[in-house]
Amino acid sequence: MTRRTLVGLAAAAFTGRAQSFLPGLPNVGVKADTGPTRSECGVGALLPWADVLWAVTYNSHKAPTGSGLGLHVIDDRLNIRLVHRSDGTHANRYVHTQSQQAIIGPYAVDLRGNFRVIESLLDHRLTATMTHLSDPANRVYTLTMEGLLFEMDVGTLKTTLLFDLNKEFGIKRPHFKGGCTAQGRVVAANNGFYEFGDEQAGLFEFDGKQWRALSRKPHMECAARRNMGEVMFATGWDEASVLLWALIKGRWRRYRLPKASHSFDHAWQTEWTRIREVETERFLMDIHGMFYELQPIAFEDAIWGVSPICRHLRIIPDFCSFRGLFVMAGNQNTPNADNNPLGGQPQSGIWFGKTDDLWSFGKPQGWGGPWRRTEVRAGEPSDPFLFTGFDNKVLHLKTDRPAEVRVEIDFLGNGSWETYETLRVAGYKHHVFPEGFAAHWARLVSQESCTATAEFLFS
Repeated sequence: MTRRTLVGLAAAAFTGRAQSFLPGLPNVGVKADTGPTRSECGVGALLPWADVLWAVTYNSHKAPTGSGLGLHVIDDRLNIRLVHRSDGTHANRYVHTQSQQAIIGPYAVDLRGNFRVIESLLDHRLTATMTHLSDPANRVYTLTMEGLLFEMDVGTLKTTLLFDLNKEFGIKRPHFKGGCTAQGRVVAANNGFYEFGDEQAGLFEFDGKQWRALSRKPHMECAARRNMGEVMFATGWDEASVLLWALIKGRWRRYRLPKASHSFDHAWQTEWTRIREVETERFLMDIHGMFYELQPIAFEDAIWGVSPICRHLRIIPDFCSFRGLFVMAGNQNTPNADNNPLGGQPQSGIWFGKTDDLWSFGKPQGWGGPWRRTEVRAGEPSDPFLFTGFDNKVLHLKTDRPAEVRVEIDFLGNGSWETYETLRVAGYKHHVFPEGFAAHWARLVSQESCTATAEFLFS
């Protein structure tokens, strides 16, 4: 391991320059080298700590696919400085309470801003750092994009490989992203989804004894508070819609949300979409081009507080609060080995504004549903689908045989389902809901077994 010290983190000590503050525009930028190899310069993680904002940048793959990346500090005058180079792909961030260290990328930072380099992990692509199940005071888990789970001693920074999740689950093209520990289990998310029908991705959990797969569709983020019921959320998607999993008192529940864009469907196109607390005890969730409010508490053992905020196209690998501002990381200009021949020099902006600015972004719109050419069993309800926060709603239905499909709504959000209407479908049918009609969730129940597609379009 290597120890590096930042002396005098006051604004006057920084020589990096930032643009003057322009609300609504990126005003702090990062860049990678122009060449000879051009890759990415995404901002993988942000973490306020020791009087500055720490940021790590990443390239598209292991070195030497890009250079000029590493650990940055941003002071309260928005001056930015690269303080250590590590030309890899890192996006993990975590505060280890017992040792009073922040872990971001391959670095451990103490309360005075002194950082140590975790040398043994420099050549790995670090995606998540998590609480240890049996020894949280002295060790943490770190997940790599290649599906390796290490444990690390937070004092010595010595690392030990515990699991190769590719071998555990037969994964050939790993692309692991999120991870979290809550309710006595470790959860890891793999978004390795390259073609529709792909079953190489997944959401996996470990109870300290064995691993099991919860899903084999792509998943991105896992997040939980350490109190308030310790509800864990996990996001992902499949061919039909966005997936939202919630672990409530040891039991997983699955909900579905609309997609605001299809340009996030491929594994490479989905960059660490996050769930983070940016106002005290209030979550924001970004997934598939939509920001949502997310209540971290489960009332009546159900998820009520999911409300769309805005639609966007920005790549946001992380976001946080700093000095009362809402901060969004970025990944804007990516030549990526000149596969984008007009990309030029890799660079990204870090956006500073306020949380309420999100409501001035694109109006929430989206589409998706519980079924997409799905083998549906008679009388078996679909997953709940989000049904609030959009002005206009249309349901499209298609079945391979005549069927009666009951539309049910949960306007309380607690699983109290009421029949809205029963639709008779012989091939194709659509239904336009009254303008302004809303409920927390909607679901469908077919009275006949069939192959069905159901998609809501919200505008």
